[in-house]
Parts: sequence; structure tokens; C-alpha cells
Amino acid sequence: MEFLMELDDPVFSALHHLMDIPDEVEKTFNAPTRAYVRDRKAMRNTPADVKDLPNALVFTVDMPGVKQGDIKVQVEDGNVLVISGERKRSADEEKEKEGKYLRMERRMGKFMRRFPLPENVKSDGITAVYKDGVLTVTVEKQPPPEPKKPKAIEVKVA
Repeated sequence: MEFLMELDDPVFSALHHLMDIPDEVEKTFNAPTRAYVRDRKAMRNTPADVKDLPNALVFTVDMPGVKQGDIKVQVEDGNVLVISGERKRSADEEKEKEGKYLRMERRMGKFMRRFPLPENVKSDGITAVYKDGVLTVTVEKQPPPEPKKPKAIEVKVA
């Protein structure tokens, strides 16, 4: 006796529906949250300039409205410069509930940028200066090794 199921058979439809549930459940549980997507965009959109000088790398990051205490500069894994922080609304803005925004373009929240560093930098020679809403991080480079001078060997007559 041969058992074949038609595509429009209700049993086939129910089985097909059951097989689709794991995909839907997986998508629901593995989908990025809105906050994650927003933070990723913010990290990507934090403007930065990187300048390669003969003796240093200079990273310049615009951070208007960020307080110095909300900025963190560190080196991870020995060769990745991480600049992070958070831009918060002022206490006056939080208290003021009158009116509504017609346009809100200044992004608030966390930000982070990661920059891989070359091997020839001094990890203890890093400075960070924050002035007028601009963070400047300077990473000193190690001087290139001096070429070894050839050693002269005296040739003796035997």
C-alpha cells in the first residue's frame, strides 16, 4: 500500500507549519534588539580622523557635549585602541517637560570606536587630551631599529 500525501492535505500543512516554528523562534530569539542596532550605528557614525606622523599616530574624535568623565580611552589585547563613552542629556533638558521636539538630530547614548594599532607603537606612550568637544589621542611610535653596522674582520697573513 502506497502512502502519498497531497500538498493541500491538512496533515501536510500542519507538519509544514510545525517545521517552520523553529525558524520563527530562532529569528525571534536571535534578532538584534533596537538598542543594539542603534548603538552599532552610533559606533559607526562617531566621526574620527587618524593621522600617521613620523613619530606618532594621532586620533582625533569629535565628541561635542560629552563630559570628560564620560570618556574612556584604553588599549585592549595589546594592540587595539578603544575610545568609548556616553553622551547624556543635561539635567536641565531632563527636567524640562514642556514642549516637544520637532527635530532631534544630536544623538545621545553610548559610543565606541576601535582602532587596530601597528606593532611599532609604545603602549606606555599614549596621551589623551579633551578640549572644546574634541578628543585627541596620541600614540607614540618606537623609533625604527638602527641598521647594524658591518663588523670588520682583520685578515691575517699566514
